[in-house]
Amino acid sequence: MVTRGAVRPGSNGVSGPAGRASRNGGVPSSDRPAVRTALDRAVRHLTGLQDPAGWWQGELQTNVTMDAEDLLLREFLGIRTAEETEAAGRWIRSQQRADGTWANFLGGDADLSTTVEAYVALRLAGDSPSADHMARAADWIVGQGGIPATRVFTRIWLALFGEWSWDKLPVIPPELIYLPRWFPLNVYDWACWARQTIVPLTIVCTLRPTRPLPVSLAEISGPPSTSSRPAGSVAGDAGGTRLDDPWNTVFSGLDRVLHVLERRFGKVRAKSALRTAAYRRCADWIIARQESDGCWGGIQPPWVYSLLALHLLGYGLDHPIIKRGLDGLERFTIMEDAPEGKLRRLEACQSPVWDTVLAMVALADAGLPADHPALQGAARWVLAEEIRGPGDWQVQRPGLAPSGWAFEFDNDGYPDVDDTAEVVLALGRVEQPDDAMAAVAGGAAARALAWLTGMQSRDGGWAAFDADNTSRLVTKLPFCDFGEVVDPPSADVTAHTVEALAAAGLGAGRAARRGVAWLLRNQEPDGSWFGRWGANYIYGTGAVVPALIAAGVLPGKPCIRRAVSWLVAHQNPDGGWGEDLRSYTDPGWAGRGTSTASQTAWALLALLAAGGEEALASADRGVAWLVATQRPDGTWDEPQFTGTGFPGDFYINYHLYRLVFPVSALGRYLGGSR
Repeated sequence: MVTRGAVRPGSNGVSGPAGRASRNGGVPSSDRPAVRTALDRAVRHLTGLQDPAGWWQGELQTNVTMDAEDLLLREFLGIRTAEETEAAGRWIRSQQRADGTWANFLGGDADLSTTVEAYVALRLAGDSPSADHMARAADWIVGQGGIPATRVFTRIWLALFGEWSWDKLPVIPPELIYLPRWFPLNVYDWACWARQTIVPLTIVCTLRPTRPLPVSLAEISGPPSTSSRPAGSVAGDAGGTRLDDPWNTVFSGLDRVLHVLERRFGKVRAKSALRTAAYRRCADWIIARQESDGCWGGIQPPWVYSLLALHLLGYGLDHPIIKRGLDGLERFTIMEDAPEGKLRRLEACQSPVWDTVLAMVALADAGLPADHPALQGAARWVLAEEIRGPGDWQVQRPGLAPSGWAFEFDNDGYPDVDDTAEVVLALGRVEQPDDAMAAVAGGAAARALAWLTGMQSRDGGWAAFDADNTSRLVTKLPFCDFGEVVDPPSADVTAHTVEALAAAGLGAGRAARRGVAWLLRNQEPDGSWFGRWGANYIYGTGAVVPALIAAGVLPGKPCIRRAVSWLVAHQNPDGGWGEDLRSYTDPGWAGRGTSTASQTAWALLALLAAGGEEALASADRGVAWLVATQRPDGTWDEPQFTGTGFPGDFYINYHLYRLVFPVSALGRYLGGSR
């Protein structure tokens, strides 16, 4: 599948129209040296970031709940140190806004749950409630309804310390682990990140531990709940149900019944053989999914809840599983020097595979020779990261041979479609140093393509981690008030997979054709596509247009021209593109926001693939914006968050996005010749 020296025409969306645009159109000839200089400078910076082992990794910056919950975890386990607390406190304080609140992304609306968790962490760090910054936060929190109005997951953390009643939280029985695959609400109806969180939470929320905080939170407790019902299914609602959805009423009623049963028979059930066996089954399930670096799923939520659950079941801090889990958190910890002292923050996740293959594609787009040592070194590392073992994805695809790549260094149970597709694209741009390595790369690419094809959902699209993970019933449960809990197909993942199939010569095959049909069905009425894993319609459109062109959709087709028109209409007066993350909850923000390097590059990738006078004129202005805003070191400033964890709830600033995507865009603009 991958041959020595093969850099396929049309690979990664650099199809005929894009190539012609960059050679015959584009900036005036007098300005092209400036674009070349900008690209060369960016390439030097990017190659300089490569690790000697071959990989790239940029920071994944998120909001302060990661840091607050880390302190709460350590407080609960009795391992919080003064040094950790002081450094984390400095970071959390540095992110507070003038009105006393914290947001989930730069420029976003104040978030109540994030602000409460940050406030509690600063109380642990010794900040007095009477301090000005704390008083401002407390006043705002109380004005929003206080602790009762926070999301369920925040109240679970507070219940661990006696600051919220377990009786006012939804019941999550560990017996859920027994539900068979065919039964509704079984653990495999959840997305992989959600099931790994829910299973340990069944233990935590059933054992109901309480370890008092060394401080009081009375000043932010807010008004008492006026409802006798347990906290409801809607974020920010202390006890109500959504009357417009009958399933919410059904599950709220079921939750009330479970609360009655727990009150009347909880002590008996706690000692029953069934519950004991359920705890054991859950523990076995959790332990089986711990990765070699100590993490669970390579992400923070299942990691911390798994540690809590196993500890509550009697696994001591010196147990190898717990010790490995706590030690693994250190690799996700960033320590930074600042004038006021060290700052400590945690990454919610790490993305070395994703960053590496994006960098490989970008450097190839920029014209690095296919046998360049940076590309060959990266390919060697990537090939060693292929996952050949079992995973939860096999529940839906039991007959499919294992392959794929994960996002992280260690997440072997959960390879994902998006990374695997991008790996195929990246490997196709590298000339291997000898026939033996070419055979290794070819075998890996063939397995990856077979796995990608097998992971296609019934509707023709691709999701990130599972096939056909589309049950919406789990979203109605009373504790699902934060983040996406299922993994349906998305336009960006489907586009990357179609593009990979096309680059491998399979664009006319059945899987790719079904994927193209899915993309065409899911185009928005205005011509854009929704971006699940990046912000948002610019990301989706920037992924889909090159994929459709690579798969053989003619640039003159209405679907392509409508996408071009949407991008042109949403170009900022300065020539760049930007989209505020509020577009996930308010359509009025679609395609609107401060220009950023990554989002400008996404728009350029689509325009260059589509070609045409309108697209190329717009691309000229976008490229000029990138050139004008580049820093002297070759990268770009981008404090905005342009990555997505959970639409509407959790966002990411990928620190490498501001570099790899502009390199790709500028490289394709100039035609990749160096």
